[in-house]
Amino acid sequence: MSAQERGSAQGNESVHDAVAAYSLGILDEAETTAFEAHLAGCDFCAAQLDDLAGLEPMLAALAEPPGPPRQLTPPSPVLLAGLLDEVGAQRDLRARRKRRGLYLAAAAAAVVIGGSGAAVVAAVNDRPEPVRALPDPHPTSPAEDAFFHHMEEKREATDPVTRVSAVVGTEKKAWGTHTVLELKNVKGPLKCSLIAVSKKGEEEVVSSWTVPKWGYGIADSPQKSAKSPLYVHGGAAMARNDIDHFEVRTFDGKRLVKVDA
Repeated sequence: MSAQERGSAQGNESVHDAVAAYSLGILDEAETTAFEAHLAGCDFCAAQLDDLAGLEPMLAALAEPPGPPRQLTPPSPVLLAGLLDEVGAQRDLRARRKRRGLYLAAAAAAVVIGGSGAAVVAAVNDRPEPVRALPDPHPTSPAEDAFFHHMEEKREATDPVTRVSAVVGTEKKAWGTHTVLELKNVKGPLKCSLIAVSKKGEEEVVSSWTVPKWGYGIADSPQKSAKSPLYVHGGAAMARNDIDHFEVRTFDGKRLVKVDA
């Protein structure tokens, strides 16, 4: 119990002091009845009784000094005040720990909800580390290492007008044709597709992608990520022997480069 709480209770101090004796069960029948009647309308005593719930053995030991057994008496007001102050301090400590746990949970939720492009780390002392931007993603895909360099059949071409260069690697599959495209010297912003064209003139979209404004495979670009080619892989239902050529086109139908199959 804090000093402020004790001060607010001084108007009926003797009744409030009976909390410890009631908790120990050492009040007589009349005193117990009177205190329970008081307890029914006193939130202050109800809170103190709840705090004392786990202290019965300690209060009993303090109320019963060594020696021959005698009737138990309630602790003195000074001793009771000290015990309740300790209970209040422990309650405040639990509340601070609970608030700290809520703070850490909120910080973790912030990472999940707003984690795009940033990382937030909650330190042990509750002081978050500075927000750090994540590095730019690699401009290409795993297609380069996983497929392109292992393909034995490749065709390449450079368009004389657009100056866009492309290499198309192909593999025969039971389901059709697996392809990997290497694209260079293309600037955006553009949305493009790799189109497979059959010997009968049928067309099929193999894959699609977006070219950012800085482009891909630009050797003299001041931006490091733009120097690397773009690699994308996809699949066509056409059999490998049925494909006549591939075309890289923009979504509005402009052909950037044609590669014979």
